[in-house]
Amino acid sequence: MSQQYRAYLVGDNGVFRSAEAFEAASDACALTFAQQFTRHGKVEVWQLGRKIAVLEPEQLPPGPLTRQ
Repeated sequence: MSQQYRAYLVGDNGVFRSAEAFEAASDACALTFAQQFTRHGKVEVWQLGRKIAVLEPEQLPPGPLTRQ
């Protein structure tokens, strides 16, 4: 049975910038799904009034090394 979740993108000032509603079978599945939004910044995952987790932004891979 799926449950309702929301992933909130958190701005630098701590205010929610946007939200994405979705369904998932478990908290673990919800976190896996919400991980995709971290490319835009910090994400809070909620199930109704219960905060599941805060996901930190994805780390960008290091850029190409320059030769000297």
